[in-house]
Amino acid sequence: QVQLVESGGGLVQAGGSLRLSCAASGRSRYTMGWFRQAPGKEREFVAAITWSSLDTYYADSVKGRFTISRDNAKNTVYLQMNSLKPEDTAVYYCAGETTYYYRAASWNYWGQGTQVTVSS
Repeated sequence: QVQLVESGGGLVQAGGSLRLSCAASGRSRYTMGWFRQAPGKEREFVAAITWSSLDTYYADSVKGRFTISRDNAKNTVYLQMNSLKPEDTAVYYCAGETTYYYRAASWNYWGQGTQVTVSS
């Protein structure tokens, strides 16, 4: 099992940047992902990275603006978010699984979420 704790959310103006962190404890050789959920919407995939960092995956809506990375020595995954837009406003969740899946329902391990609000 793995326990996940997100941090780094907050309020930012459109065009600004934030970096989210996800600290993992327990078994950590997982593919890690970030998802987000806006009010009244389903949880959606944002980005994922394999344990080796050789493979990364991004939703089309964030390509070129967000970057996922990880530091296995620190058991931490990051999501650097640049050029933020009001439509990026959501609760962002860190997730872990043995392999990459696009669907949120296929991931077994989740953090508690961190709020990101982008003002226009």
